[in-house]
Amino acid sequence: MKYSANSVWVNKDGYDVVVIGAGHAGCEAALATARLGYQTMVFTVSVESIALMPCNPNIGGSSKGHLVREIDALGGEMGKVIDQTFIQSKMLNKSKGPAVHSLRAQADKAWYSRTMRQVLENQDNLDIKQDEVVKILVDEGKVTGVQTFSGTIYPCRAVILCTGTYLRSRCIYGDVSNYTGPNGLQAANYLTDCLEDLGIKMYRFKTGTPARIDKNSVDFSKMEEQFGDEKVIPFSFTTDPKDVQIDQSSCWLTYTNPRTHEIIRKNLDRSPLFSGMIEGTGPRYCPSIEDKVVKFADKDRHQVFIEPEGLETNEMYIGGMSSSLPEDVQYEMYRTVPGLENVKIVRNAYAIEYDCIDARQLRPSLEFKNISGLYSGGQFNGSSGYEEAAAQGLIAGINAARKLQGKESIILDRSQAYIGVLIDDLVTKESHEPYRMMTSRAEYRLLLRQDNADQRLTRIGYEVGLISEKRYHRLLEKEELIQKEVKRLTHASVGANEKVQNLLKSYESTPLSSGSTVAELIRRPELSYEMLADIDECRPVLPEELEEEVVEQINISIKYDGYISRQKKQVEQFKKLENKKIPEDIDYNLVKSLRLEALQKLKEYRPASIGQASRISGVSPADISVLLVYLEMR
Repeated sequence: MKYSANSVWVNKDGYDVVVIGAGHAGCEAALATARLGYQTMVFTVSVESIALMPCNPNIGGSSKGHLVREIDALGGEMGKVIDQTFIQSKMLNKSKGPAVHSLRAQADKAWYSRTMRQVLENQDNLDIKQDEVVKILVDEGKVTGVQTFSGTIYPCRAVILCTGTYLRSRCIYGDVSNYTGPNGLQAANYLTDCLEDLGIKMYRFKTGTPARIDKNSVDFSKMEEQFGDEKVIPFSFTTDPKDVQIDQSSCWLTYTNPRTHEIIRKNLDRSPLFSGMIEGTGPRYCPSIEDKVVKFADKDRHQVFIEPEGLETNEMYIGGMSSSLPEDVQYEMYRTVPGLENVKIVRNAYAIEYDCIDARQLRPSLEFKNISGLYSGGQFNGSSGYEEAAAQGLIAGINAARKLQGKESIILDRSQAYIGVLIDDLVTKESHEPYRMMTSRAEYRLLLRQDNADQRLTRIGYEVGLISEKRYHRLLEKEELIQKEVKRLTHASVGANEKVQNLLKSYESTPLSSGSTVAELIRRPELSYEMLADIDECRPVLPEELEEEVVEQINISIKYDGYISRQKKQVEQFKKLENKKIPEDIDYNLVKSLRLEALQKLKEYRPASIGQASRISGVSPADISVLLVYLEMR
């Protein structure tokens, strides 16, 4: 769809940064640049869609909880807002080790969106504008401004693309196809042409969402009630845990059955997913119910979660049953699920197709390699999920600001953060489907736990300028307390006296045959720092506001010391390759003995370091050795 303006007017208010899109990526990007002192304009096709949750009404989950904690540690907003607006909270994977513990919170969707919008509206240096950006203005390879549908030109020095699923978006179920954005909101139909004219390679992806149903039509007696945690842990390191101990809403678990699957199989020819009506590639790790039934034909049931959309609505979300089947089939299949026999659909399930980019066109800073000052974040980069989007938006915003400051970009590597893994995967690896973060993608996940995100990243957030002096000094105090106490415990001895033996017996722990350090006792799986207080005579009194966090870190540091030390050694080897930078002006044609495939891939990707080059598919260890020799000679 080609755009042509009847008249052009230049807005001379003066903006440093323009952010296109106000979803989870756009909100973090705009807040970051504004908080760093740059006049920022964020454009959205609808102010009602700011921080919208068009799909699942929750924040966090496996690995995604890590991302939210990291966003918060760097000075982002998502963790703070979900702490204010959650209606149920649960720590996942508690039966496993701390590396995979992940916080997940059910959100009140409308409340979350409203709260984030208020944050943006009250942020200094930040303006919000409901309008559609149709052109990125570029002069000699450098961003100079944007043009909106009305013909208005906004000059600026940097642009951050956070268009989410809105570019030429099309919502589909059955044979119904409508060119709208999520939830029937306006699509952005013109910007794709401009991006392609700028030489940007585009993909067509798709995602899906389940139906929303009327709570009054659900029979909960046939479902298993799912409760939140009795003791809630906040996402943000700045949230007082006492403020999040609230009465929580319940979710509900039920299952599909062979009858459900039979109806789906019988109607596959009516699914646009299988009829060829949908062009885009969908997410492998969040498949529609049609996909599940076809790909897992041996399973006779799948989990279905019934989740409230908020406190002031009767709408409920059917987690695990996204679909693009026709409306009559949706009714038929949903009503086979126990508890949904008389269900009434408020909003039909649908699939949505949209334009996004091949993220290999980006630097690790999320700036386009060929267009100075143009950054990109979120689902537009080919990822899925609110948390992945917010993480990229924050990094894009930070780096756009740092470019204007004349400073080096902040690039988190794979050993520093899940955010580093996410961005490295996007800009280095070829992807033909929406990318989803998972704990298994992180090689150093024992070091990248959600509980220590502040120790890993808050120092960087402080150096950037998004973390306050007070918060930074609180981190320093916490780290000092942890280090001192761990050191003391490794030398604090207890004897095999009656008091010690009785305490060990009470916890069904093996009695001592000789003396031991307190740290050695803490390493026992059945014991912890808290349990040993009565026999640890020199134990200091920890500050109340830091006690819980410090105790958690003491336990983990001591119990997993051997594993953590081993992983730190692996990181040292990794860092050696990451720190070997490749000059931007390198001519790979001059690197003799590179295999042809490696030569082509290196010229296409232009990796920033030897480490990044080693992760490109088609570049072998032998090619890396050749490249290292060439760089040494150069």
